Amino acid sequence: MLLVCCLIGVAVQTRLGHRLRERMETSLFERLPGYGLFRSLTQRLAGEGRENVWKPALADMGDGLVPVFIIEEFEDGRCTVFVPSVPTPLAGAVYILSRDRVHALDVPFTQAIKSISSWGAGAKDLVAAMTKTER
Repeated sequence: MLLVCCLIGVAVQTRLGHRLRERMETSLFERLPGYGLFRSLTQRLAGEGRENVWKPALADMGDGLVPVFIIEEFEDGRCTVFVPSVPTPLAGAVYILSRDRVHALDVPFTQAIKSISSWGAGAKDLVAAMTKTER
């Protein structure tokens, strides 16, 4: 089994293997619900994802600030945010908020995930990053 996995890994590195993987991904995997979401999340965790997706932020939700991830920004100034559940950041809720309620953070994705997974430990660094970017 290990040998088969290694051979597949080597084959995917070739030009033909790369095209075959892309074709399988678009024709098969992209049709699976949630595949694109989990692919982008794992790419961000590995440090390979696009910078404009899953961007850490703090959202003003009335009574306080909530750690969120910016998923999409609208042309009219609103944005879609994912509010992760604590301590399981893969579950949560989706909100569409006005941009003035969402404060993007200049912190690594992994730092925000770590804070959420640790029941909020390290949130002071997220607030400090928000304050620094708003100056």
